[in-house]
Amino acid sequence: MSEHESEQVEQQPETPTSIKDSMGKNGIILAVFALVTTALISITYFGTVEQIAAQKQKKLLDTLNAVIDKGSYDNQIQFDCVIVSSAPLLGDKLPKHIYRATLKGEPTAVAIETTAPDGYSGKIELLVGVKTASVPGEALVTGVRVIKHKETPGLGDKIDLRINDWVLSFNDKIYSDALLSNWAVKKDGGQFDQFTGATISPRAVVNAVKKSVEYYLANQVDISSEVNGCSITQQSSQKVSNDE
Repeated sequence: MSEHESEQVEQQPETPTSIKDSMGKNGIILAVFALVTTALISITYFGTVEQIAAQKQKKLLDTLNAVIDKGSYDNQIQFDCVIVSSAPLLGDKLPKHIYRATLKGEPTAVAIETTAPDGYSGKIELLVGVKTASVPGEALVTGVRVIKHKETPGLGDKIDLRINDWVLSFNDKIYSDALLSNWAVKKDGGQFDQFTGATISPRAVVNAVKKSVEYYLANQVDISSEVNGCSITQQSSQKVSNDE
């Protein structure tokens, strides 16, 4: 074979069959890469979802233990609740959780989600711990925490424990019809301090806590007997539904 003929052989273009084979191989490589990438993303996603859920449960339990003495119950309080809607005493029509603490099967306290709709800068979300007092018709507030708010920094935001310890003034306060006048800020004749230059925020919180206790006293039996709305089974079912 001459040198010219050799060059012609070497420079011959690929046949349609060889191009097809090459494209097929490349397609398989891309498909495998896509599958591996998808699998890795899925593993990361589900791992992150589980981690976020665990963090939320821990934060919830920490908050519940801040308003209810953890030595006063032996149930998994974060998985034992009643969900109520359209309860005017709890601030608005949105669903609210009422977490139930029990000891040896007997009710000991509840933690009520509630809303103060009349904060200076909007709604103030609260968690109120309350239990029955020794005298019938009375209730004892075991603790209060502000969960979410938009109150003015340096003024109304003192309702937040991270800023000021004012909210601790609710601890162990008794509510009864005879003591009703105490449930107001001092400017309105009550027992709770207001802030210099900011009365609206503490007044809204005091009023919301008072109404939460009133709701509890009026609905104790229903709260105790209602079907559990926060069971572990329901939590798992909700997670599967959300994943789908």
